[in-house]
Amino acid sequence: MRRFYISFSLLTLISVIRGFGQDPQFSQFYSNPLYLAPSFAGATGGSRLCANFRDQWVALPATFMTYSFSYDHYFSPFNSGVGVLAYRDVAGTGDLGTFSLGIQYSYNLTIKRTVNVRPGLYFSYRETGLSFNQLKFVDQLMNQNPDAPSTFLPSSLDRARDVDLALSTLVYSKRIWAGTTVDHLLKPDVSLYADKETVPIKVSVYGGVELVRKGRLLKPVDETMTLAFLFKSQAHYNQLDLGVYWHKNPLVLGLWYRGIPPFNSDRGDAFVILLGYKTTYFNIGYSYDVTISNLIAHAIGSHEISVSYKFLMPRRKKRGSVPCPEF
Repeated sequence: MRRFYISFSLLTLISVIRGFGQDPQFSQFYSNPLYLAPSFAGATGGSRLCANFRDQWVALPATFMTYSFSYDHYFSPFNSGVGVLAYRDVAGTGDLGTFSLGIQYSYNLTIKRTVNVRPGLYFSYRETGLSFNQLKFVDQLMNQNPDAPSTFLPSSLDRARDVDLALSTLVYSKRIWAGTTVDHLLKPDVSLYADKETVPIKVSVYGGVELVRKGRLLKPVDETMTLAFLFKSQAHYNQLDLGVYWHKNPLVLGLWYRGIPPFNSDRGDAFVILLGYKTTYFNIGYSYDVTISNLIAHAIGSHEISVSYKFLMPRRKKRGSVPCPEF
């Protein structure tokens, strides 16, 4: 019966995805900058490699897992950044999920000596699929031979394949930044059947400010506090993340709140606690989402890990480097 309930839940989930098609999310969205916006391609002023993993709602029998890898580089003579982003999102025991691979481009434009504008472009290929052979249907559970093929198994495509496009703009100065991303402009088809179901357009707005503690003469204090936000809207769903980072080399602590009461619930969706280790070249972070919504009895929380490495970096920051946090 447990398999039956899991199968039923997955089929219900398929109908929801076909109808609304929400994207995977990361609590450490600044540690996955190319997923947030193509404007961040080359934003370190050098080269960068990032890897991210998220295991969402770990108390459920079959969780939602997302893997992401990206590489980007800034070409200083051309004021341009180029990046490659790949991610895989898997839900449940039937491997219901999406694979995406794309290339990004950004251009850094100085409009004042301390203010820069950075438009970005992201073109990607994506696949959506489901392993039907891993699901168990009612007739198989009632059959003397549960490994026999199900008569309920729907006829479907092996994979739904399509292309997608995203555009973004980022405005920043030495300590302040703000930007927006419009994703799924081509509304890629994710249906495994003859009818067409598309991923709705997603709009993200983000920004923040970095506050620096002043040190005494000849004794600078390497300590900052950063206030940041991310707002996302897709189909009928809206989400707001508000948070603060405290960084004293090499330790980073963060606390975030996610939710727009009463739309997510009277309390919101989750609190996010973050612990990070940051050096000039290497960053690693861990965060845990504490569920506070109506799902609290069934979905305790979510784990997330991020790792990034920067190389070919100059001794001082190049033009094109963005001041955003890295977790």
